[in-house]
Amino acid sequence: MDLRFRDAKPTDEERAAVDDLLGPPPTAWTGGTRTETDLRVAVRPEDARDMLLPALHAVNDRVGWISEGALDYICRRLTIPPSEAYGVATFYSLFSVKERPKRVLHVCTDLACQARGAQAVRDRVQERFGPPGTDWHESPCLGLCERAPAALALEAGVPHRAEVYAPATPGTITTITGTTITGTTVTGTTVTGTTVTGTTPGSNGHAPAVHVAGETPVEKAVPQAGDPDLVLLRRIGQVDPASLDDYRAAGGYTALRRAFELGPTGVIREVLESGLVGRGGAAFPTGRKWEATARQPDHPHYLVCNADESEPGTFKDRVVMEGDPYALIEAMTIAAYATGCTRGYLYIRGEYPRATARLQHAIATARSRGLLGDDILGKGLSFDIELRRGAGAYICGEETAIFNSIEGRRGEPRSKPPFPVEKGLFGKPTVVNNVETLVNVLPILERGAQAYAAAEPKLFCVSGAVERPGVYELTFGATLRELLDMAGTTGTIRAVLLGGAAGAFVTDLDIPLTFEGTRNAGATLGSGVVLVIDDSVDLKALLLRIAAFFRHESCGQCVPCRVGTVRQEEALRRLARRVDPNRPRGDDDPDLVLLREVGQTMRDASICGLGQTAWNAVESAIDRLGVFT
Repeated sequence: MDLRFRDAKPTDEERAAVDDLLGPPPTAWTGGTRTETDLRVAVRPEDARDMLLPALHAVNDRVGWISEGALDYICRRLTIPPSEAYGVATFYSLFSVKERPKRVLHVCTDLACQARGAQAVRDRVQERFGPPGTDWHESPCLGLCERAPAALALEAGVPHRAEVYAPATPGTITTITGTTITGTTVTGTTVTGTTVTGTTPGSNGHAPAVHVAGETPVEKAVPQAGDPDLVLLRRIGQVDPASLDDYRAAGGYTALRRAFELGPTGVIREVLESGLVGRGGAAFPTGRKWEATARQPDHPHYLVCNADESEPGTFKDRVVMEGDPYALIEAMTIAAYATGCTRGYLYIRGEYPRATARLQHAIATARSRGLLGDDILGKGLSFDIELRRGAGAYICGEETAIFNSIEGRRGEPRSKPPFPVEKGLFGKPTVVNNVETLVNVLPILERGAQAYAAAEPKLFCVSGAVERPGVYELTFGATLRELLDMAGTTGTIRAVLLGGAAGAFVTDLDIPLTFEGTRNAGATLGSGVVLVIDDSVDLKALLLRIAAFFRHESCGQCVPCRVGTVRQEEALRRLARRVDPNRPRGDDDPDLVLLREVGQTMRDASICGLGQTAWNAVESAIDRLGVFT
């Protein structure tokens, strides 16, 4: 892609997709018709680069791919060099700059799905439609692990459509051409045809609705649904997620009213005293992050909700967003009030169509009822939320990569310091929390910090060899064995992967499910992944999938990760080919030595958590499970 425009012309459909989002071009300098005035005066329009990702989505959603003409037109509208926009468009796996069908199938081949038979589904799709790459793709985790194996069909149009297949079998996948082989079934009940239609995603009000078919009721993902002792999951399955009135009748917006009584400083004090730490894996104290942001003299302050839940095996945030979307809206409003933010961005995975539609509706409804916008509840608070969809990049779950993505740049992490609380989104003080962290703020204010701390809830994503996979809510201190007893294990447990691909394998089921307990066991709670592995799973293939995942998802910015993830996968493939069960290999095997050296280098020298944790699961499998030795 050149630095200059090459006069490629967009089609009428592509032009309409962009103009529906951005409005008609005002001048020739932004893609409009040239006039005499334009020839005399060149005035650079206001910077609108942050609309690049929504504009790419607009074309991709309507046409199915992004042509050179469409990309050039987007660049003229936003005054962005074509080479830079091309770098962004090719960064994300859900976009294509090569022509492809409007309907594309994404077959999950990641950890939970692989453990539940995804290979047979993948082989059937390849047999019928040929190698992956155009009509269908092998996909990283789709966040449907409780119904693994899973697939997702995305179809361009107005509105664009999404169809979920979970659990998928070799005989229950829709074709890419649009005709159906057979309907998707879940425990014998056909679920195709369910529709969730969203409204506007944010303040711009231009994005089209999405039609989602093939989804099961969200409460099916919560085996404890209806339990009166639940805290974070108490409304899921009990309250209509589309109804603001139902949410308020079930206690919604009690916490926000309490926040107004306490004042911003009082809210931060409650969060500090509760001991709440981030639930995304880093476990940084939430109150300290809020306090540091609130104290910054530079304005405006921004709030970013990290809903780009991409860690393989993780789906708790998806379940919360689908089943209780107003809780997240209320929690974001409280966070904004405490930290002095007037603008919030909710950055959600592009592979979560139903959660996106539910949140689009919730944001629009809250805004229309005076719960977002100016003078919320008559208390003088002005705050609004804009929903931004990711487009298939695991690295955008890193807090600074989200900033680059929202700003219209490649989703690459930034070096720290400066930290986000000082210079984050658009160079301003920014507080970043994930979905689970934010919704924990509601019971803190409803119950008080001390009562909350006495029975602090945590969500776990249980999948793999269990009878009742799903999202479970336990209080800190419960053991892994107690959690698995609730889920009901099947077969002989060989190991449990805690924390997802960035986590570690463990065999001790009496580990306390706390940050300290898992750390002492050489593991991590991470994002709450609990993937149960039995004897039917090929551990070598699972490790190769983990290595391939990190190699594919590395942004390539730093050498230790860019090169190290490739070398790790290569070494594992050599070991997988050479392993002879009758000839165990010792620690002096050249490839094992290389793996340890590469892993330690990635851990010590990578810019962000992706490279720093890419060796964790592999190392634990070699040392604790004897894989490849």
